[in-house]
Amino acid sequence: MLSVDIRKTLGAFQLQTAFDAPEGVTVLFGRSGSGKTSVVKSIAGLLTPASGRIALGARTLFDDGSRINVPVHKRRFGYVFQDSRLFPHLSVRDNLCYAARVSDRGGRSPDHVADLLGISHLLDRRTHALSGGEAQRVAIGRALLTEPDMLLMDEPLASLDGPRKAEILPYLEMLRKETGLSILYVTHNMAEVARLATHIVLVEEGRVVRSGAPDDLLTDPDMVRLLGIRDAGAVLSAAVTAAPEDGLSELAISGGRLFLPAVEAPVGATLRVRILAQDVILSTTRPEGMSALNILPVRVLAVRRGDGPGVIVQLQAGHDRLLARITRRSADALGIAEGTECYAVMKSVAVSQTDIAVGLQSGL
Repeated sequence: MLSVDIRKTLGAFQLQTAFDAPEGVTVLFGRSGSGKTSVVKSIAGLLTPASGRIALGARTLFDDGSRINVPVHKRRFGYVFQDSRLFPHLSVRDNLCYAARVSDRGGRSPDHVADLLGISHLLDRRTHALSGGEAQRVAIGRALLTEPDMLLMDEPLASLDGPRKAEILPYLEMLRKETGLSILYVTHNMAEVARLATHIVLVEEGRVVRSGAPDDLLTDPDMVRLLGIRDAGAVLSAAVTAAPEDGLSELAISGGRLFLPAVEAPVGATLRVRILAQDVILSTTRPEGMSALNILPVRVLAVRRGDGPGVIVQLQAGHDRLLARITRRSADALGIAEGTECYAVMKSVAVSQTDIAVGLQSGL
């Protein structure tokens, strides 16, 4: 476990952050300027806190009281920046081999890491000939080859366009499973949080507002303001129960069945599926004669009314929780209140492939 409790003044900005990152993928989430990068740089040793303590397992990396401040190269973190920061005068192979040489711990080979990240065919290329997604995969490989105890990833997809993000996300999902390394992942993109996180730390103005498991945090209506109203939604654990015959895959969740556009996963595979609150419709009776295929019986757990016309409704569906975003007028007309039994309706095509993580344990 990574334990962080630090304080530092950065101009007019006060960083006062404390959290634990357990084994798995901890996502540090917050809006731009919330202090996320300052936190991860402090952990890596690139920024020195004014006071506090940082520890990775039994190793103390920083403690102002004991005057401990372990140098960057001895902290055993693999750091992946927003930009790849590859050596431009070296080939992909030489970039990887350089990282392997500077590690004093042995272990993974450059060829194995290249195969793991799907960059074996790029080994002889110069880095200037790589796409953004390819360069970031090389940067991840270089970080792995330093044989770190943990990976620090600071907005690694922020500079990539949509197709390049879609290209690299499956490799990020695979990293934890294949390497056993825990990851601290920094982002302000909720889609990345939903796909990758096994633990979430919400940061605002240099302070931790809340931390916890994705199923608790993402479906808490009181957290919608921080998460973003348009990005609010649930992440469900699902299993593929039937292969697509007409372009739709059938999935089992604790509250029933979901039909989604064909997922490239075998029957029995575990998935995590993100369902946005704005894509959930509520009905007090089971709908009939409509095109939407996903209809789940639910119970209202909480209703949060904002200053505008919208209402956020937290729902229980089996063992899972969902969010629905409806209008105040609809909530009043339907009598939506805590304890109301109703139905959540979702169009199959509302869930995009980027909101489905294949072969990743949800941690939910």
